[in-house]
Amino acid sequence: MPKTNSTPPDEYIARLQNAIRQLNGCGSKYLKTVAISESFQGFQGQILSEGEVVVFETPDHPQAKRAYAWSYGSTDSDKETRYVVVLEIPPVTSPQTAVKAAIAAQILEGSFS
Repeated sequence: MPKTNSTPPDEYIARLQNAIRQLNGCGSKYLKTVAISESFQGFQGQILSEGEVVVFETPDHPQAKRAYAWSYGSTDSDKETRYVVVLEIPPVTSPQTAVKAAIAAQILEGSFS
């Protein structure tokens, strides 16, 4: 998947880095932003997620070299915005597989809408 032409605002990157630190106890460094569009066979090829995944290097993490992060919901309030962080630990090896893993987890939890 190609890198997007724009870098997210510093504030957004900082919020994602904070989520990485809170959820995984490690620091991170911004690498790139990747546009994604994901669908699943079970949903008749329907697009389930479309947007951008921010890729971070995680040099402090004992297993993962990278973390993939994004948010969804309102940008007006942290209380309404949900942050998603998926570490690059196999089978997660790319932004695309990170999104698939997050969607699958939400489906299993019954929280996917």
